Amino acid sequence: MPSTDSIVDRIGARRAEMVEDLRRCVAIPTGHDHRPGLDEQRDFFARRLSALGATSTDHAGQKRPTWLLGGGSDLAPPHTVVHRCAGFDEMEGPRVLIAGHLDTVFPPDGPFREMEIQPDGAIAIGPGVVDMKGGLLVALYALEALHEAGVRVRWSFSFNSDEETGTYCSEEALIAEAKRHDVGIALEPALPGGALAIARKGSGQFKVEVTGKSAHAGREFEKGVNAVYAMARTLTAIEGFSDLERGVTVNIGPIKGGTATNVVPDFCEAWGNARFPDQEAAESLEQKLIALERQGIPGVKVHRSFNRPAKPETPEVRRLAMLAREEAERLGQTLPFEFTGGVCDGNVLQAAGLPTIDTMGVRGGGLHTHDEWVELDSLTERAALLAATLIRIHDDWGTGGSAESR
Repeated sequence: MPSTDSIVDRIGARRAEMVEDLRRCVAIPTGHDHRPGLDEQRDFFARRLSALGATSTDHAGQKRPTWLLGGGSDLAPPHTVVHRCAGFDEMEGPRVLIAGHLDTVFPPDGPFREMEIQPDGAIAIGPGVVDMKGGLLVALYALEALHEAGVRVRWSFSFNSDEETGTYCSEEALIAEAKRHDVGIALEPALPGGALAIARKGSGQFKVEVTGKSAHAGREFEKGVNAVYAMARTLTAIEGFSDLERGVTVNIGPIKGGTATNVVPDFCEAWGNARFPDQEAAESLEQKLIALERQGIPGVKVHRSFNRPAKPETPEVRRLAMLAREEAERLGQTLPFEFTGGVCDGNVLQAAGLPTIDTMGVRGGGLHTHDEWVELDSLTERAALLAATLIRIHDDWGTGGSAESR
C-alpha cells in the first residue's frame, strides 16, 4: 500500500489546480436557494466523484415551517445527494460520512460574486471561499488522492443545500444517513488557528406573534390595544431568558409591527434565536417560551423549532478528534480543540447517534461577510490531513458493531 506521505505529496502537487477549482466554484452562485447555481455546483462534484466509481442517491427535501424568517417557498424543497464509494456495501471497515453543504449566504445578484487572490498570494477573498466551498474541495481532493493511490476506505459524501437556513429541508436525509455510518466528518471551516470544534452549542428558532386591536391613534386611542407595546413587554421578558454563566443566549431580530404612526397597531411579530449548551437548557427555554402564550387581546402566540440539539464532547468524539490530531502532528500541523457556540449539520448528525468532528475544512475567516477569506495553503494542508485521517480511521477505528444497532 502506498505510504501516507506519498498521498500527501500527490495533494501538495495539485495546489495550483485546487486554487483554480476554488475560483471556479466560488463563481457559481449558490446562495438564497438559487437553483441554477446549486444544480451547477452539484454537477461539478458529481462528475468528479463518479470518475472515482462513486454511485449516488437522492433524498427528497422537506418543506421548511412557513413561520421561519424568510418563510417558505413555492419551489420544491432542495434535495440532498449522497455519493458512495464503489463497493461501499461490500467493503469491510468503518463507514465514514463526509458531510458538506453547497449553499452560501450571498445573493446571486449581489456585488460579491468572484474570488480575488490578494497581492501576497497567500489569501483569497470571495463568497463561500471558506464556508464552505474550500471545505468541499478539501474532501474532493483527499478522495481523489486516495483513489489514485489505490487506497480504499469506506466513505459516503453528502451534499445538502440548506445548511445556512437551518437544515430543515435536509434534516431527515442527514438523520437517515447518520444511522448508516459509524463516523461523521463535516467540512465546516476550521476555528481560528486551525482548531477543531469538538463540542458545539445547540440552536433553536422561534417567532413571537402578538395580536392587539386597531384604533385611530387620535380620536379613539383608548379603544385600541397596541400590539407593539405588548410585544415590547414580551421581549423584555425574553431578554431575561439569557444566562451567560450557563452559556444560554437568546437574541431577537428582526421585528415588524404597525402600518402608520396614527394607527394603533393590531399586530406585531418578532423572530429570535436561542443558543444552549445541553438538552436540559433547551427544554427549559422551550417551556419559558410556551409560558408566554396567552389568549384574548392582547394575545401572544409562540412558534418554535429547536431542531439543532447541542453537540457535546463524548468519549467517541474525543477519540475521533485525537486520531485527527495525531495525524496532524505527524504532518507537521497543529490541531487544537475548542468549544464553539456556532451550529452546523454536525449537530444533527451527532444527535442521530453519529460521533462527528465538524471543522475539518479550510482555515480562514470573515464568514458571512464581504470580507470572507481563505488561507490558500490550507487547501492542500487540510486535504492532506483529511486523507491521512480517513486512512487512520479505516485502520484503527474498528466497526464497533453495526451503525443501525447504536
